[in-house]
Amino acid sequence: MIDTSILEFAKAKKYMPGGVNSPVRSFKGINGDPLFISRAKGSKLYDVDNNEYIDFCLSWGVHILGHAPQSVLKAVEDALWNGTSFGMPTPGETELAKLISEIVPSIEQVRLVNSGTEAVMSAVRLARAFTGKKKIIKFDGGYHGHVDHLLVSAGSGLATLGISSTPGVPEEFVQQTISLPFNDELQVFEAFAKYKDEIAAIIVEPVPANMGVVLPKEGFLQFLRNITKQYNSLLIFDEVITGFRPKIGGAQSYFGITPDITTLGKIIGGGFPIGAYGANKEIMRLIAPEGNVYQAGTLSGNPIAVTAGIASLKRLETPLFYETLNHKSRDFIFWLKEITKNKGIVINSFQSMFTIFFNENEIHNFEDVKKSDLARFELFFKKSVNKGLLFSPSQFEANFISAAHLPEDLNKTLDIVFQIVKTF
Repeated sequence: MIDTSILEFAKAKKYMPGGVNSPVRSFKGINGDPLFISRAKGSKLYDVDNNEYIDFCLSWGVHILGHAPQSVLKAVEDALWNGTSFGMPTPGETELAKLISEIVPSIEQVRLVNSGTEAVMSAVRLARAFTGKKKIIKFDGGYHGHVDHLLVSAGSGLATLGISSTPGVPEEFVQQTISLPFNDELQVFEAFAKYKDEIAAIIVEPVPANMGVVLPKEGFLQFLRNITKQYNSLLIFDEVITGFRPKIGGAQSYFGITPDITTLGKIIGGGFPIGAYGANKEIMRLIAPEGNVYQAGTLSGNPIAVTAGIASLKRLETPLFYETLNHKSRDFIFWLKEITKNKGIVINSFQSMFTIFFNENEIHNFEDVKKSDLARFELFFKKSVNKGLLFSPSQFEANFISAAHLPEDLNKTLDIVFQIVKTF
């Protein structure tokens, strides 16, 4: 039987580095060839040979509504007839910004950009300008996009490919970045004691998902909030993944912690390229043209992405959306834990996000994650794909459940996982 994905990959490698436009898509971390996708609907992906997969990657968390939701497609279809990019303001930008500022506790004003990476880059620049300080604290395994000064001990694709840092980033840039173990209050305290008035901000995924899902220990996020206030630094929540995932206001609403700056992405575009960063008016007034912190983008606030975002957020605001999503996620993850018990597997989850760690021990930080058995993960992933399940193709990533995952999808998944792990 011809595997058209293999043929497409060979063709792609002639014209693109590694045959892909984002490294983790290459499946290199699991020593495989990538699937080339032709279409998607609901909870399913279909490859170029029309093989069907129950999708738990969901474009790395983008599709909380599932693939191609009708309400979003209809809104986008109508918007397309009006044009795709104007380079001028539109009422839709204001509507999306208003929705975000009403929903996310830390945001009074927001700037729309084109990706999560762009949002983080701009948020860090803003924090440095507001505080007049240079150093940034991040956490080992935390991935905040391919921003030069944050590609230090990063997770996600770098961890998948075994890259600890990257050429092309001047040493002078990373000297201003302090990377510490997640969930370690003592090392954060010692960093502030050492550098005192030099730290502009801490940037953190409130629930890291780019080294797999890792939960903050009780009190850790509040500690970060307290120490940044104590030293007149800012707290940046990178909610590119967790924003709108656990509940309508994101992880900051779930934990009751209000950061100074929030970055968003993925879900707020309904499947289209978008990102955003926001804060209170005092901080945001520094952004040009009101202030002198420059950041721009021709396609920022693109009318099609904005339309998709508005349609998506309105769906998320409907009654019982999160109750329904989180209830079925809890049930699924409960049974997933049951069938993987005593198999050298740890399931970490946060509402509708989860990671299957092939690890004997609890996972609290990146060092714990790195002790996972990558060979066993590779075997599990390949067997899953062969049986029609698509998990994220890396031990260092999260998986996601959408509103479109039906009970039969989740039950079938549990049956397949049970058949696979009983051979381990």
